Amino acid sequence: MTKVVAIGDLFIPAEDFKKGLEGAPIEFNSVDLPGTKDQQHTARQIMEVNGANAVEPAEHVLIGVKDAEIITAHFAPMGKKLIDAIPNLKLIAVARAGLENVDIEEATKRGIGVVPAMGRNANAVAELQLGLMLAEARNISRADASIKTGGWRKDFPGARIEVGESTIGMVGFGHVGRAMAKKLKGFDVTILVFDPYAKAEDLAAYGATQVSTIDEVFQKGDFVMCQARLSKETERFINKHLFDLMKPSAYFINVSRSRLVNQEDLIATLQAGKISGAGIDVFDDEPVAADSPFRHLDNITMTTHFGGDTSGTNKYSGRLCGDAIKTFISTGKVPYAVNAKELGWV
Repeated sequence: MTKVVAIGDLFIPAEDFKKGLEGAPIEFNSVDLPGTKDQQHTARQIMEVNGANAVEPAEHVLIGVKDAEIITAHFAPMGKKLIDAIPNLKLIAVARAGLENVDIEEATKRGIGVVPAMGRNANAVAELQLGLMLAEARNISRADASIKTGGWRKDFPGARIEVGESTIGMVGFGHVGRAMAKKLKGFDVTILVFDPYAKAEDLAAYGATQVSTIDEVFQKGDFVMCQARLSKETERFINKHLFDLMKPSAYFINVSRSRLVNQEDLIATLQAGKISGAGIDVFDDEPVAADSPFRHLDNITMTTHFGGDTSGTNKYSGRLCGDAIKTFISTGKVPYAVNAKELGWV
């Protein structure tokens, strides 16, 4: 029997991992990540900037995982210290698409596969993205706030455009982009995509058109949405140059990663009213500081980084990790591990 240990947290409990492993020939154990939901989220933010080794694993977690052959987890820090504490570790299955909380280099040195849950929250993130588009362009949140404070506001910033029959500019066309394109079908929109890695058949299947430069997405989009993955090439690549290309009537939406965007340039663009507004779920500092300029903008709709936090996403994430573990148990490899090539699995 393969020994599997799940490190549960307050977002994805160990029970969800266990359900994803039903029917597998395993010995299952679990341990819980310490801290409140806010503390666990803060630790994740630290690792997203500084890497997996920036957060120390809790001692009870190190004890709980020491006999594991396979680890599955969500936000748990899985740096060198944790990897060194598990001599028989062969696979790490992570219930996230981003793997900043895993020391992939150290795992690869040890011959340990690392598997992300790609596309796990695409549907939930796309739904929030659509919600932010509607809330911002139709002033839903501002009207609601006005009524709740005794007003009846009818005068709002920005253009009163409709999502229907608009041009949607997408930067990136991965799992979220495809889910979003599917949801937009009923709105009869034009979808323009900048993604050098997108396959022509995928674009055609979703009625999207590839453009040759990112500039064109920002120039033509009535709604411009950031769906790219964070990398050295994409960090802060959305900046003043691109915001200056946008129509005054256009809206910018980001539910991906804050570090894709130059935050100062976004704030300056909104303060100057150069675009109609923005819908933002992700920030460099979370929670947003009390004195942050974001809190004083009238042309932005903000949410508290919960794009993928739904019960459906959490259960699906556990199932994806379970599928990877079952594949490894039956074949000794997982071809879609991020280090599959280095381990000779493909």
